[in-house]
Amino acid sequence: MKHLVLLGGGHAHIHVLRDLAEPRLPGARITLVSPFPRLAYSGMVPGVVAGHYEPGDCLIGLEPLAAAAQAEFKQTTATALDAAARTVTLASGDVLHYDVLSVDVGGVIDRDAIPGARERALFVRPMEHFVRLWQDLLALAQQRTLSVVVIGGGAAGVELAMALQHRLDGRARVSLLTGGPPAMASYPQKVQWRAARALKRRGVTLLEDGCAEVADGHVVLSRGGRLSCDAPVVAIGSSAPPWLRGSGLALAAQGFIATGATLQSTSHPEVFAAGDVTSRVDALRPKSGVYAVRAGPPLALNLRRFVAGGALQPYSPQPRSLNLLSCGTRHAIASWGDWSAEGRWVWLWKDRIDRAFVKQFSS
Repeated sequence: MKHLVLLGGGHAHIHVLRDLAEPRLPGARITLVSPFPRLAYSGMVPGVVAGHYEPGDCLIGLEPLAAAAQAEFKQTTATALDAAARTVTLASGDVLHYDVLSVDVGGVIDRDAIPGARERALFVRPMEHFVRLWQDLLALAQQRTLSVVVIGGGAAGVELAMALQHRLDGRARVSLLTGGPPAMASYPQKVQWRAARALKRRGVTLLEDGCAEVADGHVVLSRGGRLSCDAPVVAIGSSAPPWLRGSGLALAAQGFIATGATLQSTSHPEVFAAGDVTSRVDALRPKSGVYAVRAGPPLALNLRRFVAGGALQPYSPQPRSLNLLSCGTRHAIASWGDWSAEGRWVWLWKDRIDRAFVKQFSS
């Protein structure tokens, strides 16, 4: 009997688990490894911070999905991967031998990329921790007015800055450090303009500067000077998990797993990967939760076929994706390629999509 190990409880793997529940995968036993019993759906986390959702609204239970797929669930993390020996070493001390491995652990934030951040900052990833720990920031804001600095000018940083300003209105001053470029620099110019205007409406101070250090009571800016800060929130881009470096897998330039059209490792065909932990060598796309979610069904199909010895199906990500950016209040920005729009109707559209996504894995 073949052993299929699903390493990580990410957005693609919840699709895989649901698919493997019916019909069951013959001739295989399945193990799911995740440090969290529930996945925090990233699309709704800013809404939790803004107060539009309860924390439980954005959480998807992994244990029920694993049980339905007759998968053993191990609540722990990987510390090493040996692709030649086909083993995964876990923080619990267990060593799993696999015949087929699928990796969907997501990226990680390098906690030492900014001096002082590890000791003093609140990190957005892993989001399961952030959803729980940000409540401490909310409680602190009830006691005194805070200076909050969000570090990172991508979509996550922009959404969280506006959500924090909305939720802590009158009890906090929120600033956003983009790292140097304009906010939302990877998006079309019109979306950047809409985001900058939304930040201004919310009262968020936008600084096109980086953070050189997180110190007690302030952050040191890359261009010199200091910015008062009681609560630094780090939302910079993700890095590859460090244990991939010694795995023996072929890795892309930034250390992510190099995969091809069938979502297999380019060096080890029995290893599949999806989400932020991968880098497609044949179809370069920006890392996005949209692509991680869309990779779920083709990943499930190819895992089934690989276990059964069948032909795999190439997966081509769409060249453009719909992006919906929440703006603190019940207002959002939509973009699709060069097209963009904004308003309350966009937020209602996003709300319906997000709730439906979580519900399909919770029923």
